[in-house]
Amino acid sequence: MAKILVVDDEKLIVKGIRFSLEQDGMEVDCAYDGEEAIELAKKTEYDVVLLDVMLPKFDGFEVCQAIREFSEMPIIMLTAKVGDMDKILGLEYGADDYITKPFNILEVKARIKAIIRRNSKKARAADQDENRMITAGDLKLDREGRRVFIGDREINLTAKEFDLLELLACNPNKVYSRENLLTSVWGNKASESGDVRTVDVHVRRLREKIEPSPSEPRYVHTKWGVGYYFRA
Repeated sequence: MAKILVVDDEKLIVKGIRFSLEQDGMEVDCAYDGEEAIELAKKTEYDVVLLDVMLPKFDGFEVCQAIREFSEMPIIMLTAKVGDMDKILGLEYGADDYITKPFNILEVKARIKAIIRRNSKKARAADQDENRMITAGDLKLDREGRRVFIGDREINLTAKEFDLLELLACNPNKVYSRENLLTSVWGNKASESGDVRTVDVHVRRLREKIEPSPSEPRYVHTKWGVGYYFRA
């Protein structure tokens, strides 16, 4: 459910906007002056702030500037003035969009939904990037490209070395026994007939390639008597 903060000193306008947004399933908080708006914004990360320019205590520009000191939550300015300077000021203070009064509530809702859609796409893209790239210290592991870097230097790993490192790095601090690694990386058949020393050999080779000092590993650690784990 999207959370919206509506800020305007005209209570009838606030009431109308709130009713219309709630009809679309949004959760709406209201503020009637600049000071109250800033306090609410500090307590809650809103999906959109609908902010009037002409407000008691602090005007909309001051509120926008104050919010930008602690949050990047989207702000749509409402202005009764049609001059370009107000629009420019709003954008310079950190507003994402502006709507001129009098407005059509359908336009307001369309602008709000457009911003929420854009932010949702950005969030999904950020999650995908985060899942695709694993970083620990100087080590970067590109899961999609199956490439590993130490600083700016690319490290050439075999397919199994990469699979082993990927499994450990995706589950930091989780200790895997040699048998579990043999099953996960080499498959069930390998675990039935394979030699767990295969895992030791691959870990040793992996350390020689990615560790600054293989005898004192930074990334792939041994839990004596149990197995191996990755320390982020």
